[in-house]
Amino acid sequence: MSAIDHIPGVEFLGDALPFVGRIREIIEAIQLFEDFDPDELDGLARYMRCYRAPLGTEIIREGDQGDFLLLVLDGGIEIVKKDVRGLPQIIGSAGPGKTLGEMSLIDGEPRFASCIALGVVELAVLDRDSLSRIITEEPRIGVKLMMELLMLLNQRLRTVSAQLMECMEARRSRIR
Repeated sequence: MSAIDHIPGVEFLGDALPFVGRIREIIEAIQLFEDFDPDELDGLARYMRCYRAPLGTEIIREGDQGDFLLLVLDGGIEIVKKDVRGLPQIIGSAGPGKTLGEMSLIDGEPRFASCIALGVVELAVLDRDSLSRIITEEPRIGVKLMMELLMLLNQRLRTVSAQLMECMEARRSRIR
């Protein structure tokens, strides 16, 4: 049982196999799983569980321990991070096809930001135990998944690094 099972208001919809058509439809439209063939997507779905959360549900809470990744199937999620004063700041949003929680899934560190449902959302969830089982039971799928997650996190790091450089340059310009 993963941490998402303990969030009030979140409804367990079952394993992801009944949702595999929707997952495949979404995955085919995003980069994360573009190298997966239909059989591999079906194999991955066997390790995922699906949930529905109502408007306003804090699905991921900044600072909490995390053990799962979310794939948004339907609806929208607002990503909120506390600033240096402890005030919540919206830093992004995610809709169908976006994944959230990859960092904590992999490293087990506390969540970086909170994720709040902007309406009713449906999610496919992969927790750390399922990831370990994929790697053991379906190594080809497990290696592909880890490579895709690595590339996704790498892309995000490059984007954030570029933004940091822009901020530093803007600060230097103001000081001059």
